[in-house]
Amino acid sequence: MSKLWQKGYSVNEQVERYEAAQNSVLDARLVRHDVWGNLAHIAMLRKIGILTPEEHQQLHEALCTILELNEQQQFTIQPSDEDVHTSIENFLAAKTGAAGKKIHMARSRNDQVLVDMRLYSKEQLHLVGQKLLALAHSLLIFARKYEEIPMPGYTHMQRAMLSSVGLWAGSFAESLLDDEKLLSASYELADQSPLGSAAGYGVPIGIDRQYVSDLLGFDHVQNNVIYVQNSRGKVEAAIVQALTQIMLDLSKLAQDTLLYTTVEYGFFRVPKELCTGSSIMPQKRNLGVMELVRARAQTMLAYQQQILGIITGLPSGYNMDYQETKLPFMEALDLVQDALDICKLVVDNITVNTERAVAACTFELFAADRAYDMAKEANMPFRDAYRIVGAEVIAQLERNIPFPVESQVQLLKRLQARSHLGASGNLGLEKTQQHLQQAKEAWAERENAFTQAIQLLVGGTFVEE
Repeated sequence: MSKLWQKGYSVNEQVERYEAAQNSVLDARLVRHDVWGNLAHIAMLRKIGILTPEEHQQLHEALCTILELNEQQQFTIQPSDEDVHTSIENFLAAKTGAAGKKIHMARSRNDQVLVDMRLYSKEQLHLVGQKLLALAHSLLIFARKYEEIPMPGYTHMQRAMLSSVGLWAGSFAESLLDDEKLLSASYELADQSPLGSAAGYGVPIGIDRQYVSDLLGFDHVQNNVIYVQNSRGKVEAAIVQALTQIMLDLSKLAQDTLLYTTVEYGFFRVPKELCTGSSIMPQKRNLGVMELVRARAQTMLAYQQQILGIITGLPSGYNMDYQETKLPFMEALDLVQDALDICKLVVDNITVNTERAVAACTFELFAADRAYDMAKEANMPFRDAYRIVGAEVIAQLERNIPFPVESQVQLLKRLQARSHLGASGNLGLEKTQQHLQQAKEAWAERENAFTQAIQLLVGGTFVEE
C-alpha cells in the first residue's frame, strides 16, 4: 500500500521497520479515534465546498464501515502502512476512489495523530476518573464501618499517638479526591482541538477549525498552530504527572496494607483468595498484588521521566521524537487503571481485627494526652508539662514497668475527645462524601457530552443541508 508521503521511491526496509513497526502496533488502539477525526474533517471539507454532498456521503459510509470492522477486530494496520492514518486513507481511496484521495486536504498526519491522542486521552481519563472515585467510595465505606475502632498512629515507624481505622481510611479517600482535581486539570489540557494546525503552520485556505472542534465535542480550539505541535508530549506529560500522584497514594495505601496485615501487626485480615503462596513454605499467604502496586508506582515515575526526557529541548515544530511518547503514555494509562481496580478489590475485602488493633493502643500513646491534661489542669506551660511527662515515661520504660491497658470503651472516649475538624472524633466524612459526589457528577457530565458528540458525528445528524 502507498504511504501518504510517497514520492516514487521505496524506503530502505530496515529504516521502515525502525520507524514504523512499534507505532503500527500501538495505533491499533486508535482506529476509532482516527475515524472520528476523519468524520469531523470531511464534514468541514463539505461545509467549505471541497467535498460534494455525494462525496461526503460516500466517505461517511466508508468510515462507518471501518468502525464496524474495527469492532469485529477485522481492521488491521500493517507495518507497511506505517500508521493508522495511512491504513484508513488507503481504505477510503480503495472504497471511494477520488473522494478518498481528497480527504487529506488541509491537514497533516501531525494534527491527525494529535487529535487521535486527545480523543484517546479524554476517553481513557473518563475511565481513570470513574475508577479513582470508585476506590474513594470504597475507602469512605470502610472508614464509616470502622470509624470508632482505635489503632496506633505512627511516626518514624514507631507508635506515636492514638489514631483510628476510620481516620486512616478517610485520609486516603481525601487524598484521592485531591488527585481527582489534578486529573481534571489535565483533562482540560486534552479537551482542546488541534485539527487545522496541519504541520504546525496552518493552511492557505479558509478552513473552519471551530466547526471541527464542536463536532468532536472538544471544549475549544487550541489556538496557535505552532503551539499545537509543540504541545504534543506536554499534554501527555501533564496527564501522566496526575497519574503519578494517584500512584504515589496507592503505593502508600499498599505499604500500609502490607504492614497491617502482617502477623506482627495483625490489624487487618485479608481473605486467602487475594493471596498467593510460596513454592517452598507451605504456610505462606502473600498479598503480592499490593507489592506490585507499590513497585508499579516506580514504573509510573519512569514513564513520567521518559516522556519529559523525550520532549525536553526539542526545537519548535514537529519532530519524530514525539512518536516515542505514545508507548509510555498508553502504558501509564493502563497501569493506573489496573492499580485502582486491584486496590478497590483489596479494600472491599479486607476486614479489621478489632482485638489486635485495640491491644496495640498501649498507654505510651497517651503521653501527649497526659501533657495536655497537666498543662490545662495546672495552668502550666505545655513545654514544662512535656518535660515532666517525658521524665515519667522514660523512667517507666527504662525500669520495664508495664503501662496500664485501657479498654475499647476508654479508647473510644479518647478518640471522641479529639473533636476538632478532621480529627478522629470529627472525621468529616459527610463533607468528603459531598466532594466525591460533586466529582462524580462532573465526570459524568464530561463523559455524556463527549459520548453525545461522537454519537451525533457517527450518525451524521450534524450535517447542514
